[in-house]
Amino acid sequence: MSSALRFEWVRLRTLRSTYWLSGIGVLITAGVAFIIAYATRNDPLDVDITAQVLTGGAEFATFIPVFMSIIGVFSTGHEYRHGTIQPTLTAIPQRSRLLLAKIVIVSLWSVLVVAVSLAVNLGLGLIFWGELPSFDNPLDEVIPGYFLLVVLYAICGLALAQLFRGVPSAIVVLLVTPLLVEGLISGLSLVPALDWLQPALKFLPFSAGGRLLATSPYEANGGPEFDPLSRWESGGVFAAFVALILAVAWYLFKKRDA
Repeated sequence: MSSALRFEWVRLRTLRSTYWLSGIGVLITAGVAFIIAYATRNDPLDVDITAQVLTGGAEFATFIPVFMSIIGVFSTGHEYRHGTIQPTLTAIPQRSRLLLAKIVIVSLWSVLVVAVSLAVNLGLGLIFWGELPSFDNPLDEVIPGYFLLVVLYAICGLALAQLFRGVPSAIVVLLVTPLLVEGLISGLSLVPALDWLQPALKFLPFSAGGRLLATSPYEANGGPEFDPLSRWESGGVFAAFVALILAVAWYLFKKRDA
């Protein structure tokens, strides 16, 4: 296992895309955090402002989760895109060990990037706040939820690339599903004849994952009316979705030829 971990660590840190995606993700979220902190500099510091600054608006703009999911896609998809999967399996023939090493390294890198982003955004916020914000509830749950959300996104990208054995299909699914498919289902649920869809909206995986960053209860405000699951139950829905994809990809990886 140690050899597989070393292999994946060398692969990850020698790819320029790792640094480009991570750096751009941190930079964009820092820009969003700066804009929010500047725009609200005269407002009382509350939990909503603090959460939006710290996460760079991740509740409505999931930059780092998406970029980390692309790193996850590259961790397996590049093996098939560049034809290196065969020499990789020759060096590390234990497929489960190899896939587990990819999951561990990509997850640890995602945690590191989130930690750096939070530190940078906190520093930007302090420029305008002048004091440390309170990290009481719900921030004490939002921040761990942010780490979990990014890690799940990264593993989802890895699993999809392994499932499709390539990069383009995995990226399309990652972008199309939350932006179009889930949005379409939510929109259709507003049609009176299709309002029976509304109770099922709480189980849309990417939307449920987004609830990990929620600072207040869900309010319809003209949108679909349903009783959402709690923060961690919603996170569990997204985690189950990722686990299902990973299980299928893992099974096929062990059964299919390289």
